[in-house]
Amino acid sequence: MAYYGISTNLIIFLTKKLHQGTVASANNVTNWSGTVWIMPILGAYIADAHLGRYRTFLIASAICLTGMGLLTLAVSLPSLKPPPCLDVNKGNCKPASTLQLAVFFGALYMLALGTGGTKPNISTIGADQFDEFHPKEKAQKLSFFNWWMFSIFFGTLFATTILVYIQDNVGWSLGYGLPTIGLAISILIFVAGTPFYRHKLPTGSPFTKMASVIVAAVRNWRLPLPNDPKELHELGFEEYAKQGAFRIDSTPSLRFLNKAAIRRGSSDSWKLCTVTQVEETKQMLRMIPVLICTFMPSTMLAQTHTLFIKQGTTLDRSIGSHFQIPPASLAAFVTISMLLSVVIYDRLFVKIMQRITKNPRGITLLQRMGIGMILHVLIMIIASRVERHRLDVARQNGQVGNGSGQALPLTIFTLLPQFMLVGVADAFTEVAKIEFFYDQAPESMKSLGTSYSMTSIGIGNFLSSFLLSTVSSITHKHGNGWIMNNLNASHLDYYYAFLAVLSAINFFLFLLISKFYVYKAEVSGSIKALADELKDKKLKPFSEKHTHT
Repeated sequence: MAYYGISTNLIIFLTKKLHQGTVASANNVTNWSGTVWIMPILGAYIADAHLGRYRTFLIASAICLTGMGLLTLAVSLPSLKPPPCLDVNKGNCKPASTLQLAVFFGALYMLALGTGGTKPNISTIGADQFDEFHPKEKAQKLSFFNWWMFSIFFGTLFATTILVYIQDNVGWSLGYGLPTIGLAISILIFVAGTPFYRHKLPTGSPFTKMASVIVAAVRNWRLPLPNDPKELHELGFEEYAKQGAFRIDSTPSLRFLNKAAIRRGSSDSWKLCTVTQVEETKQMLRMIPVLICTFMPSTMLAQTHTLFIKQGTTLDRSIGSHFQIPPASLAAFVTISMLLSVVIYDRLFVKIMQRITKNPRGITLLQRMGIGMILHVLIMIIASRVERHRLDVARQNGQVGNGSGQALPLTIFTLLPQFMLVGVADAFTEVAKIEFFYDQAPESMKSLGTSYSMTSIGIGNFLSSFLLSTVSSITHKHGNGWIMNNLNASHLDYYYAFLAVLSAINFFLFLLISKFYVYKAEVSGSIKALADELKDKKLKPFSEKHTHT
């Protein structure tokens, strides 16, 4: 609620209250969002290496709460905002002072720092509550991330409807004050549950482990690998049992790294690593090509709280004679379609696909991700067509050069299909992404694995800033700019078509990478037990029918 209460309407605050232009405000939103989503790498490192997930989450929550408090002050005190200005061309308005910008963005980035510690750890703490070796709990864990996202989006729904309306029509002080209070209450609820949690201790820096494997492999690159993997350096099962860890057998993929485990009479961890360390490093490295393919879908998502919202400001937002829908409230339809899609996926689609594939998940995580990527291409094609229609209406009504801010005679609900489809795509790509990077990460690096999915969103936001600035600059130099402060004179339809092409290229790259991806072996037999159970269910009716005959 706190994050989406800010990010959803941030572009409106930056343009209307801090008097920034379209490109500058959109880039400030995506740069901040990018930082929010890339900071989890730091939070995951601190959790896995030093403080553990629980303590990291508590400290980060306190930083988040402080940032939200400062942000509420920044939007409340008149001395921390420039004077009001109704001119559509924000270049004619008095800009915010250095102090005003410093306080506002300082509070924003303090919140980003705090979320770096909360985002990768809270979902991991939740997943840790399920026993990997208990088939029933493992089955529940397969649904956990679906219901995790379902819960999150209730907060998002409140933010994109009630909070956005309050910010636009009542005041920014209350609009930011409510999520601050909500955040404080949620921290208290989390602390109250402390005695009931399963806590996992930190197991050392994942970055150090991975670096030592790579360095040791490079140092041993001249040495021949033994034919029998059992000749490589490894500890006994009892050693891992003492640490509450899991031993992993050697695999043939990324064979070069196996050289890090060649015995050479040295106990230096930068010259000799265990097979388990090598395999953990392989697991993290194998996910990187998939991670890169998720950057583009995250760039598509960035449009929902930047350019899609700006489009909404140009349209007729009235419902009846008295109510004006806030442009950012259209993001609520992303949430609603996401909630419905997750429920349908978990309760209907998975059960149908289980019968066909015998996979406890219904389809693989990469297949689920790929379906979402196809939907992203479709979203951008639809967005381009809708924008072309909006520009046609602007031309027909002589509002291309419109500087008065008068709304076009076209309902804001024209944008509804693209927002609804984003929610459906999220149910596939975003949920699968979180579960994939958590599931495929080794047991000792789960927080880092979870941070991969968030890093994807962060880099996607930065990529959005880069693409927007570059395309805007190039098209300005070569005639009519595609993205200007006056959207009626812009060509967002071309920009969306460009993003659709990039998404299609990215999807085919993802198909190629998926074909060669090797899923990690399960540390327990729970998944196999569930798969066998599904096969038994199919065989049992057949057997009964055969006996009856």
